[in-house]
Amino acid sequence: MSKHHKIDIADFRVKGGHKLDLADWPTQVKPFYDSKDAYKDMLEAGTERLSELQEMLYAHDRYSLLVIFQAMDAAGKDGAIRHVMSGVNPQGCQVFSFKHPSATELDHDFLWRTHLALPERGRIGIFNRSYYEEVLIVRVLPEILKGQKLPDETLAAKDFWGDRLRSIADAEAHLHRNGTRIVKIFLHLSKDEQRDRLIARIDEEDKNWKFDEGDIEQRQHWDRYMAAYADCLAATSTADSPWYVVPADDKKNARLIVSQILVDTLAGLDMRYPETSDARREKLREIRRQLEAGEV
Repeated sequence: MSKHHKIDIADFRVKGGHKLDLADWPTQVKPFYDSKDAYKDMLEAGTERLSELQEMLYAHDRYSLLVIFQAMDAAGKDGAIRHVMSGVNPQGCQVFSFKHPSATELDHDFLWRTHLALPERGRIGIFNRSYYEEVLIVRVLPEILKGQKLPDETLAAKDFWGDRLRSIADAEAHLHRNGTRIVKIFLHLSKDEQRDRLIARIDEEDKNWKFDEGDIEQRQHWDRYMAAYADCLAATSTADSPWYVVPADDKKNARLIVSQILVDTLAGLDMRYPETSDARREKLREIRRQLEAGEV
């Protein structure tokens, strides 16, 4: 018989406000599954429960859930989204992947384009990369700022990156107050595992399309990215909008952890199906009688 182990998402949650070193966070932990069958059973149970909760989220129509995925290249964001969300009604879920900003987007503040894509009440929105790129890749490659048309005094601010992080935290607090629950997932991949996955994209013909030569350039800035992520997670992980550092060297394990994070988050909301009044029940019984009698 296949076995599985309980996942405590608190083990992966970042306590904000403290200096953070990602070297202290593992990229691999003991698997929560003992076999392929156990993994499939756990993932299926997670997707079924997530589907139930998403239906209640839609019916309750007071909250929305925004799930943000950030990671280094080849960490498994696409696969995690595809597998974990496989059982959710597509009508209640939307996925956005943010690439280089357009000219129109550059004419607005850095949060504008992502805020246009926020999920409506009752829905789950997934950001595959997000506004956090503005304190990650832009911080590692600050020459990108030249194209953002920012005022000189903004660029010259003593704590430019701290200001951006505060803008993000303030925006997330605003969204939380208005019913959007935000969960942020950093898929924590080791540099060695990334190398192996990039090599696989070269060696396996059907994966060639996934290989982007720009990934190699970004890999050369690995330590700077880890420092930027550490600052970002420490500054923006809050009680209401937490970051989770998910070990990503084992893709199956990572998917199970992500699934549990989403299930626990939705299960923690005060949701219920709309109640039916006595008068409406009576009306429904009358309609049922008419249908059975062939009157309508």
